[in-house]
Amino acid sequence: MVPSERAVGAVLGSAVGDALGAPFEFGLPGVFRDRFPDGVGELCGGGGWDPGEATDDTQMAVLIGESLLDRGGLDLPDVFDRFRRWAAADPKDIGLLTERVLLGGEPWDRAATLDFRVEGRGAGNGSLMRASTAAVRFASRGRAATMDAGRRLAALTHGDPAAWEGTALLHELVRVALLAGDPLAALPGALAEVDPRHRERWATVLAPGWRPEDATEFNGAVWPCLGSAVWALRTTATFEEALAAAVDLGGDTDTVAAVTGMLAGAVHGAGAIPDRWTTTLHVPLPGFGDRVLRAGDLRTLALALHLGP
Repeated sequence: MVPSERAVGAVLGSAVGDALGAPFEFGLPGVFRDRFPDGVGELCGGGGWDPGEATDDTQMAVLIGESLLDRGGLDLPDVFDRFRRWAAADPKDIGLLTERVLLGGEPWDRAATLDFRVEGRGAGNGSLMRASTAAVRFASRGRAATMDAGRRLAALTHGDPAAWEGTALLHELVRVALLAGDPLAALPGALAEVDPRHRERWATVLAPGWRPEDATEFNGAVWPCLGSAVWALRTTATFEEALAAAVDLGGDTDTVAAVTGMLAGAVHGAGAIPDRWTTTLHVPLPGFGDRVLRAGDLRTLALALHLGP
């Protein structure tokens, strides 16, 4: 499989997971299997979402990807400005933490830090959900550069360094998969690069024996979200199986499935994503006119990020 198909798989797979999981958000475990007992799930819509409609997870990933291309690299103030423009347009879904940080009026380099100082919480999974485009862009730069980019992008909205380290880990796992490596086998090496103050907790949720029921927080937190995605990848054999397992966990289903789709798409490639999940896929971009991206647009974006200088 050519690396470009893995890159498309990461971006498109994350978007598909987002749209697949959105109608089941905050549901109980097992609701996906109850709806699709044969295991063949559809982008069914519901809960305020049209069939195939992607949420804030994919919308923010697109904004990052387009900034990287338009600015020729990582321009953090530009990414923050795009995020803020999007948030001000009243998107259907936006995390409470992200909304506070983006609309609080503080400058890009202080907003998340100040919010964390006041609220004391900043380790939501919103830093993971939007990582696909940057993970693809920085994969060719090597481990250090891709993990650094993950940390810096996470810090725009999430003040807890645990979220920075989780996003760095996700970037590295995607990078390994894009190079046709095994992201599960790469975990020890990636964990060795994690800030020692956070390494043990990350090692726990990414260990081979960890299961989602072992989580000590709701999967809207960064640790069980990434842990659940890695678990879904580890315990399934196909892209479809991985996403079904992720959504069936219940809870923050759109984001857990988006992160799972990112990893499984990078591992299995774009060809493993069924047509029935891409035909109706669409990504509105509040704050940016009437733009709506389709699967073909996401493929074009992924290839530009992968092949660009």
